Amino acid sequence: MSDEQATDAPPVPTHRLLMAITLPALVIGVMTGVLLWGIDEVALVLEHLWWEHLPEWLGFAPDAAWWIVGVLTITGTAVGLVLRYAPGRGGHDPAKVELVAPPLPLSALPGVALALILGLAGGISLGPESPIIAIAIAVSVWFTRRFAKKISVEMALMMAASGMLGAMFGSPVAAALLLTEMVAAAKRGGLLWDRLFGPVAAAAAAAITADALGVALEMPEGVGYDGATVMQVVWGIVAALVAALVSIAGAWAMPRVWRLLRRLSSPVLYATVGGLALGVLGVIGGPITLFKGAEQTGELISRAPDMSTWELVLVTLVKVAALTIAAAAGFRGGRIFPAVFIGAAAGLAVQSVVPDLPILMAVACGVLGAVLAVGRDGWLALFIAVAVSGEIDMLAVLCIVVLPTWLLVTSSPEMLVQDEDDQIDPHNVTAA
Repeated sequence: MSDEQATDAPPVPTHRLLMAITLPALVIGVMTGVLLWGIDEVALVLEHLWWEHLPEWLGFAPDAAWWIVGVLTITGTAVGLVLRYAPGRGGHDPAKVELVAPPLPLSALPGVALALILGLAGGISLGPESPIIAIAIAVSVWFTRRFAKKISVEMALMMAASGMLGAMFGSPVAAALLLTEMVAAAKRGGLLWDRLFGPVAAAAAAAITADALGVALEMPEGVGYDGATVMQVVWGIVAALVAALVSIAGAWAMPRVWRLLRRLSSPVLYATVGGLALGVLGVIGGPITLFKGAEQTGELISRAPDMSTWELVLVTLVKVAALTIAAAAGFRGGRIFPAVFIGAAAGLAVQSVVPDLPILMAVACGVLGAVLAVGRDGWLALFIAVAVSGEIDMLAVLCIVVLPTWLLVTSSPEMLVQDEDDQIDPHNVTAA
């Protein structure tokens, strides 16, 4: 074993080591919360400029079909230029990597941030999670290598990823649940919570920071939950399975769309074509199907009673198609936030057919199914479903609903490009 490998190997946690990593973990957590806030604020300024101020100044409706198509197409071209010419080519292609990917060089981070901000502001149907976690990981690895050398690269990576998850969802619980499987899979020895100590500290600090800055995901207030009947549980399972099935359809299509678009030799071309397609979908589904889906999910829930079943089905299918194309066309972003919207829409479509199914239960079950199919993590799916419902008492029902849904998901394709022949993109190579 080389000296470098020995340095990067995580030491067995001790009381002294846990004390030593506390301060760096808290620093990383605060840093990730501020980072999320900064990128979100810049994207929000551009979003208001493009979607509110410019239409107002020029005297036309911001939801005009030509404007939606135009903004999405121009956004695609702009992101394509970043992918083609920025140092690091915009970092990892999210279509090829999991939520937590290997560290990027610092030189790649400006391109990653720019591509992410353009996508968020331009209405691309992706969330911030994958690229912003990549930025946090790169900065955290650099920081610990220089100022906290007792912390391994693996631990720094986990702190950064968990910190950003804590910041995005406003709670360290999601990070702890997600990393449970990662830690268990590592089989490095030691108690589980010894391994999770630093990441949970980072996630808690990030959650508090993000909540104070107002950028964490806002959860609805609970409206009271008195339990569910057997038939409501059955229909909840149906809602979860429907959401999972439409998400699986997107997962099946995404690698095929990815390969089709890569026949265009330049990222400028395939991102522009992707943006044009997303613009057309935005016209079909309406502005509610644009952007990452966080605020739009709440809007959809409030509008659902006045929407027909077919309108809800249309919104669901358009968002699935938008997520699929956005992920395949090289845009930098994550798939969890759009999956929440897809699940909510699918659950509401089922609820419109079965009014006896409570709306929040339908939404929670739909979100569970979609996030499970897209993210492939049962803990994260359960956490987000409970968070969206606002009812912790619904957890028991969701633990029943997740069982048949997981049986469906576990044998289905993942929303990743896994063909080894397609793993090298000449326009998207970054240094390790």
